[in-house]
Amino acid sequence: MSDADAILQAHAAQLWDHGRRAEAIEVFAALQAHQPDNIDLALKLGIALMQVGRMVDAVRMLETAAGQAATEAQRAHHVHDWLGRALATVRWHEHGPDAIAALRDRVVADPTDPARHTALAVALLSCGQFDEAWPHYAWRWHRMPGAHRAPAEPLVRPNPASWRGRRVLLFAEQGLGDTLQFMRYVPLVIAQGAEVTVEVYPPLHRIAQSLPGHPRVIAVGDTVPPHDIAIPLMHLPWAFATIPAAVPYLQADPSAIAAWRARLNALPGRKIGLVWSGDPRPDNAMAYRADRRRSLALAALAPLARVPGLTFVSLQKGTGAAQAATPPAGMALHDWTAELHDFADTAALMAALDLVISADTAPLHLAGALGRPVWLLDRYDSCWRWLRERSDSPWY
Repeated sequence: MSDADAILQAHAAQLWDHGRRAEAIEVFAALQAHQPDNIDLALKLGIALMQVGRMVDAVRMLETAAGQAATEAQRAHHVHDWLGRALATVRWHEHGPDAIAALRDRVVADPTDPARHTALAVALLSCGQFDEAWPHYAWRWHRMPGAHRAPAEPLVRPNPASWRGRRVLLFAEQGLGDTLQFMRYVPLVIAQGAEVTVEVYPPLHRIAQSLPGHPRVIAVGDTVPPHDIAIPLMHLPWAFATIPAAVPYLQADPSAIAAWRARLNALPGRKIGLVWSGDPRPDNAMAYRADRRRSLALAALAPLARVPGLTFVSLQKGTGAAQAATPPAGMALHDWTAELHDFADTAALMAALDLVISADTAPLHLAGALGRPVWLLDRYDSCWRWLRERSDSPWY
């Protein structure tokens, strides 16, 4: 490789690290076209394409790399592993349950690879095959180096019968929405006779205190009380082998709801809450890829403005919130998000609305946990929790 090409490759890597993925891919593609026999460049480009969701292009490039590596045993296994991941993903999106057999075969071929277990788990969860899925999903911990806390034995199935009289710490592990979804299991743990502490992210601290059974609730960063067992919230479905059907399991403050209703009653028509964008988290490649497939611009909701008898309320926080200042033509959109300091505040406003329409983000899970009418804007490849080809959800 020439000095100029080495500089370009370093530049592409730097662009990627700073979240400028499209530009990085352009540089990698130019380099690969200039050096079509360079296995490493073909592999890097294939992986980059895979990580931004361009799966068909990724397979094509990884097949190129695999062909070049066929006579180099040292690198062939590595290249073929990435190709196998890409092909499994493509087969899954195209053929759904028919791809599960291929994913099972990949686990059998290398039962120590966390990525293979996790891919199989997600496919099984998407098809509602929960009993088989949860043990494989436990392998996710090997792929979460940034988690603030990890269980001591992530592959062990929790045993509820052993919790009576013991101090159990239940802790959040992934996003805000995941935490809201799996809080539903806390009352089941309390029912086992455990002394329960729930550790959640600070924006969820107040709303979590409305959980049935009134567990002790602390925020991440608070002093953790002494405990005998620590279990991630998303481990609990494996322990109980059920989806608790008690909804709502969170409650908004009645006085705050009444205050919002008084304000909303002054507006015409039905009141619809909108959330159109998630948190891109460019520092987390997996979260960034998912957000690119779920978030949209407020302008994409312009057709809603043509529906008579509706008033819209922004529930959008974070990166996309500024778009509420310039709603689509004809859309009556009210933005009080500056008054929403945490999810307890948002819950009170939601409870006063007629409907929430949300992309697959934390407000969607909050609405579900509150038992409020909510419509999901689902991404084309659908998160596993919404299953396949359904218009409802067993989770809510």
